[in-house]
Amino acid sequence: MPNIELWIITVSHEQSIKEIATRLSAEGLTIRDILEEIGCITGSADNVTVERLKKVQGVVDIAPDIQVDIGPPGADSTW
Repeated sequence: MPNIELWIITVSHEQSIKEIATRLSAEGLTIRDILEEIGCITGSADNVTVERLKKVQGVVDIAPDIQVDIGPPGADSTW
């Protein structure tokens, strides 16, 4: 069974983000959020699907969505 992970997809500003999201969904991405203001789409997919998503017209970059913990205010360390 493939391992499903979360991804951040940066898209071209030269095309409608909603059209790109439709193409990504058709290729197997389960869309979580469409962040029009910053030109990103987040969603989940396995690694095989991600390789297909990289070829979708309008996709600039795909990166894993990782958790970042900066700690509480005033903490000595942030990582």
